[in-house]
Amino acid sequence: QVQLVESGGGLVQPGGSLTLACAASGSITLYQYMGWYRQPPGKQLTMVATIANYGATNYADSVEGRFTISRDNRANMVYLQMNNLNADDTAVYYCKADHFARTCWGQGTQVTVSS
Repeated sequence: QVQLVESGGGLVQPGGSLTLACAASGSITLYQYMGWYRQPPGKQLTMVATIANYGATNYADSVEGRFTISRDNRANMVYLQMNNLNADDTAVYYCKADHFARTCWGQGTQVTVSS
């Protein structure tokens, strides 16, 4: 099991950018997929983006073209670059490590998009 700690959340104006970081306590190469999920206020938790250990990425339609997920296996870090943010992006963002049935979650970081 790996511990995940998210950082980089905060308040940003519409149209702005923000980068989230997920620091893992162990090697993320042990997990086939790393990902970012989010839960807007009053809504269900949904997938934002995932990245496989070999680099393949998958994005939710709502963030395609605006968000970029990346991983640094040497540093055991996963990032989410978020551009052109809007109010619908307001949510608690969670980092996830996934390897078959083995799943680990971070504690979450709040992203608020507001003027």
